[in-house]
Amino acid sequence: MQHLDAAYNLARWLTRDPSDADDVVQEAYMRAFRFSDGFHGGDSRSWILKIVRNTCFTWLKKNRSHELVYELEEDQHEAPTSNPEELLLERADRKILKDLLNDLPAAYKEIIVLRDLEGLSYKEISSVTELPIGTVMSRLARARKKLQSGAIRTPAGGTI
Repeated sequence: MQHLDAAYNLARWLTRDPSDADDVVQEAYMRAFRFSDGFHGGDSRSWILKIVRNTCFTWLKKNRSHELVYELEEDQHEAPTSNPEELLLERADRKILKDLLNDLPAAYKEIIVLRDLEGLSYKEISSVTELPIGTVMSRLARARKKLQSGAIRTPAGGTI
């Protein structure tokens, strides 16, 4: 249960719904318990996140298969502040980032969540996603590039 927050965070970003994330995490932990004899030591966080990831994609395939289509091209806590204007800007930035993350294809979103929000190493992400480290690194770079390009768009659809 020590990695429950990380498991929920990953499921929440992939499913985009708190209730669905609860269901996915519950199912993932039931699977982990059922197959706990398959864990032979090592990094328990990567092991449980791998189960959560697989459970999420199984759930998405069954319930929202259209969200799994993604392109692969080659090329909550507030900081204490007494300034209301700064607080407003921080909230707006968080909302923009949340919206941008939600718009990312699942293949990119999971890498961003695991690396930048959960702090996993490339090796751990490779283990969770069963992707080569080079693929993890390239997807992370592409995801960050997509986030950066989306962050400079204006609400009217133009760019700054």
